[in-house]
Amino acid sequence: MRTRPLGKADFNHIVQLIDRWWGGPTTALAHPIMFYELGSLARVVEHEGAMVGFLLGFIAPGPPKTGYVHLVGIHPDFRRRGVGKMLYETFEEDCREAACARLKSIGTTGNEGSIAFHKANGYSIHFVEDYAGPARPRVVFVKDL
Repeated sequence: MRTRPLGKADFNHIVQLIDRWWGGPTTALAHPIMFYELGSLARVVEHEGAMVGFLLGFIAPGPPKTGYVHLVGIHPDFRRRGVGKMLYETFEEDCREAACARLKSIGTTGNEGSIAFHKANGYSIHFVEDYAGPARPRVVFVKDL
């Protein structure tokens, strides 16, 4: 497997497959702004020439300057095979080079796989009521760099 920057053809592919990979309607999360305006840190993982994972992320100026992971997708056949770790490690390296003070991501409550992944990779976990509006709790993942 190898990681590389995400290109326009990759973005076009993501919006066609994300609902299948996530098992539900999530295409709106792959908003074009994540590619055109904020996509310089977006990454793809390939296996034998096929996309098996992607990460859409950006740097928020802060303070503190923060690398924000917006959306990650892993092909169902490649979960638990190091694809997510490869994406997050590459993103973290890019954020360190850009002098970010921390990394951040937001998840939904009950997504135990995501919570376990972030915890295993050094993120602190905070459950925040009303984070996304009234009666819309979220899990906030933060990792100091």
